[in-house]
Amino acid sequence: MCSSDLINWIVPLIKSIRVPDILDMAIIAVMIFALLMWFKTRASRYVLVGIFFLGVIYLAARFFQLYLTVIVLQGFFAILLFVLVVIFQEDLRGFFERLAMLGNLRRQPRPLSQLEKTARVIAEASLNLAKKRVGALIVMQGNDPLDRHLTGGVDLQGKISAPLLESLFDPHSPGHDGAAIIKDDRLVQFGCHLPLANDVSRYGNIGLRHTAALGLAERSDAFCVAVSEERGTISVAQAGALSVLPSPAALNDALEKFFIATQPAPVKGRFPEWIRKNSKEKVIAIALACILWVAFGYQREIVRRDFTLPIEYKNIPVDWRIDDPQVTEAKVVFQGPGQAFQLMDERALKISVDLGDIARKKREFPLTKSMVNAPSNITVTDIIPSKIRVYPFRQVPAKLKVAAVTINSPPKHLRLHSLDVTPDRLPVMIDSRMKPSEIQLETETIDLSMVSSSMTIEKRIVPTQGVAFPEGRPPAVVIDIDVRRR
Repeated sequence: MCSSDLINWIVPLIKSIRVPDILDMAIIAVMIFALLMWFKTRASRYVLVGIFFLGVIYLAARFFQLYLTVIVLQGFFAILLFVLVVIFQEDLRGFFERLAMLGNLRRQPRPLSQLEKTARVIAEASLNLAKKRVGALIVMQGNDPLDRHLTGGVDLQGKISAPLLESLFDPHSPGHDGAAIIKDDRLVQFGCHLPLANDVSRYGNIGLRHTAALGLAERSDAFCVAVSEERGTISVAQAGALSVLPSPAALNDALEKFFIATQPAPVKGRFPEWIRKNSKEKVIAIALACILWVAFGYQREIVRRDFTLPIEYKNIPVDWRIDDPQVTEAKVVFQGPGQAFQLMDERALKISVDLGDIARKKREFPLTKSMVNAPSNITVTDIIPSKIRVYPFRQVPAKLKVAAVTINSPPKHLRLHSLDVTPDRLPVMIDSRMKPSEIQLETETIDLSMVSSSMTIEKRIVPTQGVAFPEGRPPAVVIDIDVRRR
């Protein structure tokens, strides 16, 4: 492709970008960025690399119109989606929990002095426990919720302090074998049991506390401190990794970094922190979103499609009606990109005709493009027919007589003495061309052969052409049937 061809391809592409397209790419970029950050902290991130290369092959196959390759990869991706959901169901659950917890990001960051104080308290308690060779497991909650990972435990909700932490892990304490959970500067639970890591072979022979700390770090962004009672060492588990700290000061530094990362203070500078942080992943996400939009969202081909749409008559004056039959649908020719038709809901399309002018003797109405509720990226090129004619009539109030309609005769041993309808007249709206004296309302049919004694029944009025009822539907009347023995 030469430079002129490239320019001729790029310029229409840029000109065709609309605000919805920018929003479309932005949403996809955010989703890709979240996916990249998720895989970044997982040992299974190499799966993403494999999926990425398959995606590149798929895009290339579409570009060069490799039909068989496209079909095979489409089927493969459909199967792969279900496989990934099954394999990473636990990770996906955590991911969606993070999305649900986004509101926590708006909380006020704690002062740096408070963060440093909390870090010093935990470091001091951990050091004292290590010197005494007392095992301990302390968990600092990050942004991920931990409820579904914890079993057992006792609620405490106490102010954190070194003596409190040391007392909880005293060998004579009932909760010394469990974990203490710290959120912000509060010790919320103790004696909790954590999930165990699946594979600890790379760390050699580690104890149950360290296995539990690693297990929680694999499933959340929590910061776990494990004190070994055999060796007197302090280990930390974070982001699915376990490491032994070289000195007590290193624990204090690691805690401060963790607290600052989970509750960042606003940074004043040329570029905000949220722009500078993970900039490489953001650039990749934006680039991939643009490539995907060009590959799937951008279509230069303009297509024409015909639809038969229903006609909706609105704003008819209260005392006016339209004679049947009337035009109920029309053929509409649409034009736009093929992608727009894929997203269009055909069932929602209609033509709305305003009949507010029929009282001023207007009978003919043109069908214009503005009457069609088409999407903004689809244009209406033609409407057939181009105009419609309606035949309205004005309604006037009247009171019509009600007649009971009967079939058959009563049984042989009975005779019909009287048949009374209540009310015998009903208020209605009728066509001004009709004479009230020449029409009457009729009830639903009454079979007299089924009458065995005098009774009172209820029957609804049968709809009549040109007659409208105040309730919008025919009312019911009461009929008294009086029969006598022969």
